[in-house]
Amino acid sequence: MKLLALDHGRARTGVAVTDPSGTLARPLPAIARVDSPKGMTILGELIAAEAPELVIVGLPRLMSGELGAQARAASGFADRLRGRFGVAVELVDERLTTKEAARRLEESVGGRGARPDLDSVAACVLLESVLMRRAARA
Repeated sequence: MKLLALDHGRARTGVAVTDPSGTLARPLPAIARVDSPKGMTILGELIAAEAPELVIVGLPRLMSGELGAQARAASGFADRLRGRFGVAVELVDERLTTKEAARRLEESVGGRGARPDLDSVAACVLLESVLMRRAARA
C-alpha cells in the first residue's frame, strides 16, 4: 500500500512518500504555504502523480496528549484534503518527529554543509513510524 505523509505547517509542509510496496519511506521537497491556492494546486499535482492509497497527516498533540491550536489546524487541513482530493486521510500523532528529524540531520551532516529539508525529514520520520506499527501488526 503506497502512503504519502504530510507534516502540515503554515509556512511549509513536509512531504514523504513510500515506494509502491509501502515498505520504504523517502522525503520529497516541502510545499510552501500549502493552504494557499498555489500550495493546494502543487499538493493536488503531487497526489495525482504519486497516487497514494492513504495520506497520513501529522497531528501535533501537546506533550500532555491534548489538542492545541496546531493540532486543530492539522485536523482542519486533513478535512480539506478529504473534501478536495477525495483521498483517504488518517491523522497520526506526530509528537517529537521534528526533534528526531533534527537529530538525524545533525548526525548526517554534522551541522555543516547543505542540510536536507527538516520538514520533509520530519514527514519521513512520521511515515516510518506508521510503517513500523503496520509491520508489527502483520
